[in-house]
Amino acid sequence: MEKRFNLETSILTDDLLFPEGPIYLNDGSILLVEIARGTLTKIYQNGKKEIVSNLGEGPNGAAIGPDGFCYICNNGGFDWEISSDQKKRRPVAQAKNYKSGKIQKVNLNTGEFETLYSECNGLPLNGPNDIVFDKKGNFWFTDLGKVRERTMDRGSVYWAKPDGSEIKEVIHPIMTPNGIGLSPDENFLYIADTEGGKLYSFEILGDGEVNKIQFPNSVYGGQLLNQNRGLFRFDSLAIELNGNVCVGTLYDGGITVISPSDGFKEFYSINDPYITNLCFGGLNNKTAYITASYEGLLLKANWPRQGLSCNFNI
Repeated sequence: MEKRFNLETSILTDDLLFPEGPIYLNDGSILLVEIARGTLTKIYQNGKKEIVSNLGEGPNGAAIGPDGFCYICNNGGFDWEISSDQKKRRPVAQAKNYKSGKIQKVNLNTGEFETLYSECNGLPLNGPNDIVFDKKGNFWFTDLGKVRERTMDRGSVYWAKPDGSEIKEVIHPIMTPNGIGLSPDENFLYIADTEGGKLYSFEILGDGEVNKIQFPNSVYGGQLLNQNRGLFRFDSLAIELNGNVCVGTLYDGGITVISPSDGFKEFYSINDPYITNLCFGGLNNKTAYITASYEGLLLKANWPRQGLSCNFNI
């Protein structure tokens, strides 16, 4: 029987335009991106909003690097389906003015930004989605690709240095790689596949290198950590201190918790069909900050276990 719970949440702020990529900062504020507004935005504990940088296009994932800058996965922009009251929205296709995806680097003091990477080995980045830094100060990121009316890209996973000097394509093809995270010991890389609703684990062998399980024992080379449980899709993720992976879940909106050793653990239901991401903060990292993107909300909830802090958060 499925362990399903309703998660009691409060609204920290509203009127966000498809928020994603939350980062808990040491002063208690939350950095996040608003994909449909094209901004990096700071949310204070009183709900006040402050635009840090106008990035344009489609800022999607965010992480603080070893230099204190914020690194952004910019997917290049979406076309949106918007409700009649203009309060709800969801992405449905590549933006009509789309040019490419990119990794951007933002100075949090000035809001100034630069493009760090827009291609790898001559191939353009299509739709960078989510990003995580390792303890060495390098980062891994997913490129979900873009969806058009009749075609869609196959995705990739990359590793890169934050000074712009090196980027590697590590995993390709993988259908719709979205959330990305590292195990607490950083021996494993976790990738959430959106359309498949599956979480994969890859053993890390070195900088930009993973062990790939051979066909027919794996589709994309990763170990499958969960089985289907109904109508849902996976988005971005966060890690608990004990190693559990918490994945934002779409359609049947909520947070899916998966143990790398035991598989599906529990599901926390939230009343929004686009629960895209979460981060941990507060006392003992036991507060979850959750992006309810369809309704444009940043939610706050007590979490039953301690979350893992991301490297280099300031």
